[in-house]
Amino acid sequence: MIAALTSWNYPPQNLTLDINEIHVWRVSLTQTESGLQTLAQTLSTDEQTKAEHFHFPKGRSQFIVSRGALRAILSRYLHINPSHLRFEYNPYGKPSLIAQSGDTLRFNLSHSHELGLIAITKNRDIGVDIERINPKFPCLEIAEKFFSPLENTVLRSLSAHLQNQAFFTCWTRKEAYIKAVGKGLSIPLDQFDVTLAPGEPAALLNIEQNPEEASRWSLIELIPSSDMVGAVAVAGDCWKLHCWQWTGEF
Repeated sequence: MIAALTSWNYPPQNLTLDINEIHVWRVSLTQTESGLQTLAQTLSTDEQTKAEHFHFPKGRSQFIVSRGALRAILSRYLHINPSHLRFEYNPYGKPSLIAQSGDTLRFNLSHSHELGLIAITKNRDIGVDIERINPKFPCLEIAEKFFSPLENTVLRSLSAHLQNQAFFTCWTRKEAYIKAVGKGLSIPLDQFDVTLAPGEPAALLNIEQNPEEASRWSLIELIPSSDMVGAVAVAGDCWKLHCWQWTGEF
């Protein structure tokens, strides 16, 4: 049984982001042809080149929508044209904005199948992940390779009908954390523990190499749709979370 859906609301016209807030946007990656063209026009030259390298049209269009939506959403906070945004990337590929004045927006993007999530906050590291629950996925076999001993013990203790959801819950929480840190899979997934049991609050429990590090992070569960799970990891406390539905508008 999956948790209750996160409430995704339409944003106010005058959108603001306070220092202690996190905003998460749900984005439909299915757009009309005209909408796709409009978004493509806002992309940078390197983003357009990357889009052209996708072999299948679906992958190409989803890349355009996800990056175009990111630009459209960030531009609402910064009050500039989406095409004027410039990004730089750390050695592990995590993007950040170039040449911002004032409070620095931090963001992260994830997508799975037809939905994307964009998480935004100020002046602190953030990561987000979304996954569709695949009932035929060999979750115990994959968990044995990638999850920590504690996580595997908890997963195998659950009833068989709960293990699949618990696996993807665990996966999104771990991915959100390593994306927030900004080092990707260079951080071994089996070297830290997160909660995963149904009904258990999202939390980073322990980091093997640095036990005190876990207390620096907050994990938040998201339910983007009835067959998907998601998570946000953010440095510090989450004082207020808003979940918005992107309408495709600039």
